[in-house]
Amino acid sequence: MGMCWGNDRSVERDVGEKRVLLIVGGGVAAYKALLLTRLLRKAGVAVRPILTKAGAAFVTPLSLAALAEDKVYEDLFSLTDEHEMGHIELSRSADLVVVAPATADLIAKAAQGLAGDLASTTLLATDKPVLMAPAMNVRMWLHPATQRNIATLEADGVRFVGPEEGAMACGEFGPGRLAEPEAIFAAIMAALEGPAARPLEGKRALVTAGPTFEPIDPVRGITNRSSGKQGFAIAEALAKLGAEVTLIAGPVALPTPPGVRRIDVETARQMLAASQAALPADVGVFVAAVADWRVDEAFGSKLKKEKGGPPALTFVENPDILATLSASGPHRPRLVVGFAAETDHVEEHARAKLARKGCDWIIANDVTEPGVMGGGENAVLLVTKTGTERWDRAAKDRVAAQIAQRIAEALG
Repeated sequence: MGMCWGNDRSVERDVGEKRVLLIVGGGVAAYKALLLTRLLRKAGVAVRPILTKAGAAFVTPLSLAALAEDKVYEDLFSLTDEHEMGHIELSRSADLVVVAPATADLIAKAAQGLAGDLASTTLLATDKPVLMAPAMNVRMWLHPATQRNIATLEADGVRFVGPEEGAMACGEFGPGRLAEPEAIFAAIMAALEGPAARPLEGKRALVTAGPTFEPIDPVRGITNRSSGKQGFAIAEALAKLGAEVTLIAGPVALPTPPGVRRIDVETARQMLAASQAALPADVGVFVAAVADWRVDEAFGSKLKKEKGGPPALTFVENPDILATLSASGPHRPRLVVGFAAETDHVEEHARAKLARKGCDWIIANDVTEPGVMGGGENAVLLVTKTGTERWDRAAKDRVAAQIAQRIAEALG
């Protein structure tokens, strides 16, 4: 075992190395704690595990110790452990206490200040920030007692990540699934980095991404080549800076970014409705490549080839999401950012779009450049009412980080 830290009898940790005390509760999802531990160790974060009796029914102390590169603590009344490190010292030996999975029982004990085992005693004795990742049956999560306990802990300053909605091992569907290890990892890193690294804490962001799909008949439709990568990267970058992000996504095959609430839609009208429902927001970033037109009335059955030639299609204009959300009103975001995918005269068209749509910024790019539309890189112009900035070509996640930082500066 390579890592030792926490008392004067241990090897000193590196200056600046972050430490997490990880409490692993019981439940089928406990295996995710192993994956989380690996992510933390790869990032250079030291992990000291506490394994509950229920947690040990799902993961072994040996596997947890091997991945953490440290001893696993299980028994409150182990004289050896008390001699080496008392439970009070253990509870304060890290920069952050993480509970994953946080069962209904652990949450209830923490909320009521109970201390009958090592995990609950640690939570009561610690003077460090606490992050919990709940996991339980949907009915248990929605029960008023659990919701009261969550409210109590939030009022005490405990942070939460998840739970997510989905199918569970018990066969039910709904909120209660343990957040994915990547999402918990992102929340841990944000907590360890502190408020300076989260300038958008408390801010709400709305992001649209990907193409829309306008049906012609049950199998055909009008769409475009947008991959959604830039919008998803922006949503993730905003979440990393602390924003509460709602991502309205067209039909794309991309994983949901950690810490982001995702709503899937298909048509422009659905995207507009979902965007309006997500308000109020401090910033709206409208990256989606929305179809300008749709068929007046989609056919109910598949169109067949006829001797008379192809059918005549009547098109009507789709709602303008950017212009609608830019319009003055009580729920208009403080900062509205539009995107312009252009094939020529990029800056000229972007500035005209800025005036026409009524937004605050336009981020424009030339989609004729190889690797931009559907690819992994982008080169953009930031067009505001006061000037234009040309950014060098870079990976879309780096462009997204730069955009998110500029948004944080603009929101103060």
